[in-house]
Amino acid sequence: MRIDLHTHSTASDGSDAPEELVRLAALAGLDVVALTDHDTTAGWDRATAALPAGLRLVPGAELSCAARDETGRPVTVHLLAYLFDPTASEIVEEQARLRAERRTRLRLMAERMVEQGHPIDVPALFAALPPDAPAGRPHLARALMQAGVVESVDEAFRRFLGTGGRFHLGRTDTPVLRAVEMIRRAGGATVLAHPFARSRGPVVDAQTIAELAEAGLAGVEVDHPDHDLPTRRELRGLAGELGLLTTGSSDYHGTNKTLSLGEETTDPAQFEALVAQTSGTEVRVGLGR
Repeated sequence: MRIDLHTHSTASDGSDAPEELVRLAALAGLDVVALTDHDTTAGWDRATAALPAGLRLVPGAELSCAARDETGRPVTVHLLAYLFDPTASEIVEEQARLRAERRTRLRLMAERMVEQGHPIDVPALFAALPPDAPAGRPHLARALMQAGVVESVDEAFRRFLGTGGRFHLGRTDTPVLRAVEMIRRAGGATVLAHPFARSRGPVVDAQTIAELAEAGLAGVEVDHPDHDLPTRRELRGLAGELGLLTTGSSDYHGTNKTLSLGEETTDPAQFEALVAQTSGTEVRVGLGR
């Protein structure tokens, strides 16, 4: 059984529509795929309606969270949330707040770039975004590509949009401890996404992960393209000490990243143990509709 528990569609910053993503997942030989768009559940129903026969869909989201590293510096943390009740009021309110803040932030970044002479069509950028889509830096990166300023999303982040870059603006994310508890109250389970991806910047320390485990964190994403082999061993050992599950995922974004569906996968026993910790939304199975 091949299981990929971290993918993105056009409901956030992926390039494939939810319907296309599940079709491609089946073609890639996956048996289970999780749709984990950033701070939104907008793609769930569309992906479910298009499920190929036999493919299991795990409805989820990747939540933007805040924590501290071992030196006390602020750290952006991504939390994968699975099989939670998307109508839970605190989740609906927090996701709406995050989406609104993301749009304000994106507009300010785009306008700053225009002021510096970069040919960004700000009205067109926002007109292309679905009303409930969480706007983010990848959308601005693609606008830079379309304008011929850069050749890839990676180049846009490297030159302009990455953390610490001259056009980067911060945001107020959900405290990660609150997010773990919020999803737990909504019947779901949480996994810390690429927790030791140090190439991305500062990361949380083992003590923070231990505190999250005490609060109900279910697992850590170990097998991820941004983790090398020593990092995977380190994380697997930590998970064993804390009694956490371990998952593997591609973090697929379509053409926005050079990653393939099923590039990393989750052990079936770990997946079933993850599902067993939930009491909210059900795994959805394609019936060949």
